[in-house]
Amino acid sequence: MIDAHHHLWDLTAVHYPWLMAKDTPRFFGDPAPIQRNYLLDEFRKVAAAQGISGSVHIQVGAEDGWAEAKWVQKIAEENPDWPLAQVVFCDLTASDLGTQLDRFKTLSTVRGVRQIVGRAPGEDTITGTNTLLDDPKFAEGLQEAGRRGLSFDLQLIPELMEKTARVLGEAPDINVALCHAGSPHDRSDAGLKDWESKLRTLSTLPHVTCKLSGLGMFQHNWNTDNFRPIIDTCLDQFGPDRCMFGSNFPVDSLYSDYATLVNAHRQIVPDAMHSQVFHTTAATFYGL
Repeated sequence: MIDAHHHLWDLTAVHYPWLMAKDTPRFFGDPAPIQRNYLLDEFRKVAAAQGISGSVHIQVGAEDGWAEAKWVQKIAEENPDWPLAQVVFCDLTASDLGTQLDRFKTLSTVRGVRQIVGRAPGEDTITGTNTLLDDPKFAEGLQEAGRRGLSFDLQLIPELMEKTARVLGEAPDINVALCHAGSPHDRSDAGLKDWESKLRTLSTLPHVTCKLSGLGMFQHNWNTDNFRPIIDTCLDQFGPDRCMFGSNFPVDSLYSDYATLVNAHRQIVPDAMHSQVFHTTAATFYGL
């Protein structure tokens, strides 16, 4: 099994401004319990107990994306018995994008790039990241990354899906991983129906794959039945060959332990789809 979406951090090695901010509530909750080192040994212990034997590290807002990428590379080299790929941060609108991407490509663990388009409605109005979709350099940057064989991890909210689908239509040669099932933040019946409708604009694009990850960020006191309509919809629209499991740990550790999270996904995903969702899709997408 592969965990296709998790984070690690050593606060003495890399600086994460968002993580160390005090008294700053976030859309996913109070980060205080995770404002500490979260290293591979701790992650491996809980993941391996559930049958996970390899994983994908996703960039997580480091002050210096290159420093974070080099640190993850070092961790991978020190733990050759744990297959570890990574997705790095790179500003796809940067004037020196090609140089930056070529440098990231020198690290053997690098498979793709993530530049967050949307986190949550309230936070997005402050950060302004939604404006990436209106910048022609962003679409050009996606194409540039795709030419280098890199993938793109897409984090956004449902309100942005239709516009994003048009942008992705201009970059059909880059494989895209939709983080957190597209962040369905409104869990009312009407909210989920709207998310399901907008999701189709992305699921109809053959180069988009969906991550079943981070589903607790907008519903902290969740149970398995809360996740069921989301996962069922993703499996229906994308199929098991374009869906993969990710824990989003340690962020989702704010709401449950690892075993509870994995078992909830196991119960919802039909047995016949387990090998794809929990292994093959991620192994193929990230080259593990």
